[in-house]
Order: sequence, then structure tokens, then C-alpha cells
Amino acid sequence: MSHTALQYLLAAIVVLPLAGAVAALLPAPPGLKGKSPEQAVLRHGVTVTGAVLALSIALAAGFDHGSPARMQATTDISWIPALNIRIHLGVDGVSLPLLVLTALLTFLCALYSYFKMPSGPSPKAFVALLLVLESGTLATFAVLDLMLFFLAFEMVLIPMYFLIARWGGEGRERAAWRFILYTLLGSVVMLLGLLLVGIKGGTFDMVALATDNGSKLSHSTQLIAALAIGIGLAVKAPMWPLHSWLPDAHTAAPTVGSVLLAGVLLKMGTYGFVRIVLPIAPDGAHTFAPYLAAFAAVGIIYGSLVCLSLARKGAKGDLKRLIAYSSVGHMGFVLLGIATLTPTGLNGALFANIAHGLITGLLFFLVGAVKDRYGTSDLDALSGRTGAALYGKAPRLGGLLAFGAVASLGLPGLAGFWGEMLAMFGAFRPAEGLSRPAFLTFMALAGLGTLLTAAYMLVVVRRVCMGGDGGSTRPQTAGAGENAPTDVLSYEFAAWTPLVALTVLAGLWPAALLGLTDPAVQQLLRGGN
Repeated sequence: MSHTALQYLLAAIVVLPLAGAVAALLPAPPGLKGKSPEQAVLRHGVTVTGAVLALSIALAAGFDHGSPARMQATTDISWIPALNIRIHLGVDGVSLPLLVLTALLTFLCALYSYFKMPSGPSPKAFVALLLVLESGTLATFAVLDLMLFFLAFEMVLIPMYFLIARWGGEGRERAAWRFILYTLLGSVVMLLGLLLVGIKGGTFDMVALATDNGSKLSHSTQLIAALAIGIGLAVKAPMWPLHSWLPDAHTAAPTVGSVLLAGVLLKMGTYGFVRIVLPIAPDGAHTFAPYLAAFAAVGIIYGSLVCLSLARKGAKGDLKRLIAYSSVGHMGFVLLGIATLTPTGLNGALFANIAHGLITGLLFFLVGAVKDRYGTSDLDALSGRTGAALYGKAPRLGGLLAFGAVASLGLPGLAGFWGEMLAMFGAFRPAEGLSRPAFLTFMALAGLGTLLTAAYMLVVVRRVCMGGDGGSTRPQTAGAGENAPTDVLSYEFAAWTPLVALTVLAGLWPAALLGLTDPAVQQLLRGGN
């Protein structure tokens, strides 16, 4: 495909959701209303996100897979000449998979919402916010100017705040405020770091700065910039101990909000580390890498222990909250891979990013379906004698939940395995100048985290899918006086099947993703040369 065609494709991918958001707020044309205006606007959301997904697949198909380290589909137009800020877009092997993942998850969320709209205000506002959120996330992965990156990074905050505060569940307003306050405070610090880099480096162009590889920035400037930018990115990642906004946000958010928050928004932080901090401030990245790895290792253990605590009998643990805390552990593996500063670790981090988006997105869809059927996501209620016992009452739903759990614990042959393994391999032999004994300790802690993850996920499967809490392990079936819940519905099957298929495909054919990321990672570590 020609360069011009790829240019237009990438520009359309970023702009189309914004145009769709504006259109969603306008009255529906009389011929397109269908049964009601609400149905028309929800169908509009499916159409726009479907078109964006089709464009992103076309972009991936036209991408030159022989040169994934080269920025492709680039657009570079002067925007604010006085500040030397440009509209600079482009994709390489690092950003392309995240772009397609974002388009896929947003489309599946729009499709799911068409049939199962969360209770709350007007669907018009819901669809418009969903599309603004998609545009901001796609732009974050596509822009190559530090100021545009910051604007796109912040663009997602307001729509996610309203999705939680207006369409969320119990405690939604408090959760929404915590989400926006934490991320805004982190972003203020990050902005100072970005401005420092742009002023001292003489440009805000991320490609030019990466090519310079910090040569125009003094050692102290790199240290301050890496710390400031890293704090803002770590809040969004979320890195322990800056994660405390996450469980409340996930627990209160509607199902599609949780899917997008876990599947896409968390990736913006880790992507920023790879795209900005490592190539632009290499001295700062090298100095802070051991601390980043230490926080990542603690986060892996901490997240797993909290999940074990929530999963035990009598803890009144919430299944959505448990999956949210599992994200702290899983994203810890991503941060550990980044902290190794090695191609192996970075490839593992990028692979784990995609795997986490697929698997945790699926898990939040499934937990939402369980909550819809039983009116609760409380583990004690779901695992009691009259609880879910999904294997007997809704076997397909139970089977999918078990699949999501074993994928999340890193079963070989599924997507979750490769990223965690490569991150630990990277920690086994970190970059030159980093303390190998320290990183071997972090690797051991990460290995312990995988065992703890297996423990709590298997406890969840036993309690929710079998029920009975320690009684007979035979699957419970609905008695004569019980109303068996509906099993997987057709629209749920349509929304979940792509995630299941891609989880299996990525597990069996990791080279498809690693072949894209590895050349780009090698180039980033060399400073873009």
C-alpha cells in the first residue's frame, strides 16, 4: 500500500471517532431512527467503532512488515510554529498492535452496549463519551510530538470520569473522583518533565529526540525528566504504590468501562515508558531502572496476596475488585520487563501488554455477565450453596470463566505465558551496568507471583464454577425450584469470541507479535538509529 494511503488511513483512525462523537449528539435522521432514537445512537456507536476497526485492520495489512522499526504512515504538519509543536503522526512495530487492540476492544464494547446498555443517563452521551475515549487512546499511540502525546494522554480522563460517575455502580462518584485526581496530579508532574525535555532538547519531536538519544540533554536534566515523566506514567500504569485509584474505579465502573480501563488505558502508561523515557532520557532510565524493577516486583507480590485474601471464604471479596488487583500484578510484569532495559525484557513487556488487554478484557466481560445474572459479584454469595455453580447452571459461561482464569495465570500455549516468561528472562540477565543479583531477586519474586496467581485464580474457579464452598466438588445443577440462569447469549458470544481466539492465537504463534516489536525495540534501545 502506498505511503499516502497509509497516511490517510492513520489520520482517519484518529479523527473518525471524534467526528462520530459529534454526530452522536445530533438528532438521528428520520430514516435511521429504527425503533427508537436510543437504538439509533447505539447502532451509530457500533457503526463508527466498526469502521475504525476496519481501518486499523487495513492499516495493519498495508504496514510494511519487513521494516517494523521504521515509522510508517507518517504525517508531519506544523501546528503551533511559535512553540515548534507539530501534528506528527506515525506507527511502528511498537504502536501498531496497541492501535489495533484499542480499536478491537472499543468495537466489542460498543457491540455489547447495543444489546446491554448500562443503566444511566442518555445513550447519546454514553456513545459520544465512548468515541471521545477511543479517539484519545488511539491518538496516544499514534502521535510523535511530546505536547500532542500529553494532550491525547489527558483527553481520555474526562470521558472515563463520566463513564464511571454516571453509568457506574455503587460508590461510583467517589471512585471517579479518585481516578481523575490521581491521574491529573501525575499528569501535572509529567507535563513538567515533557516541557523540560522539549526546551532543553530544542524540539518536541519524539523521533528526533529518540535519534539524539539524550545527547542534547545533560545527565541531571535526564534524571529530572525521567523521574517527572515516569511518575505520571507510573500512575496510569498502575505501579505500586500509585495504584490505589484502580480497584475502586474498576469496581464502580460499568462493564464496558472496566474492559477499556484495563484493556487499553493502563497500556498508555507503559507505552510512554518505552516510547519516551527509554530512548529520550537513557541515563535517567538506567539510573531509575532498579527502583522501577523493585516497585514492579513488590506490585506483583502485593497484587497476588490481595487477590488471595479476597478469594478466601468469608472475606466478602468482590470478583470485580479481585480482577482489578490482579491487573496490578500483571502490569508489574510489564514494568519489570521495561526495567531490564534489554530487548528480551522489552519484548516481553510489550507482549504482556497485549495479552493483558485480551485476557483481562475478557474477564471483565465475564464478571459483568455473572453480575447481571446473579445481581452480585460478591464471591461468598456466588460460591454459596445457592450461588453460581456455573458448571452446572451455565456451563458455557463457566467454561469461559475457567478459560480466562487459566489464561490469566500464564498457562503455556495461551497469550499470558510469553510476556511474563520473557520479562523474567530479561531480569535474569539485565542490561550492562545494572546489578544482576538485584534483578535475580526481582525475578525470583516475580516467579513467586506466578505461583500465587495460579493459587487465587484456581480458588476463584473452584468457588464460582463449582460452588458449595468446600462441599461436594460435583457441579451443582439447578433444582426443581430454582431458575437456572441463562447461559451465554448470542451477542455475548459475538463480543467474547474474538478475545478467546486471539488469546489462543497469540499463545500458539507468538512470533506474529514478536516479529513486529523486536526490530522496533532494538532500534529504540539504540536511540532510534
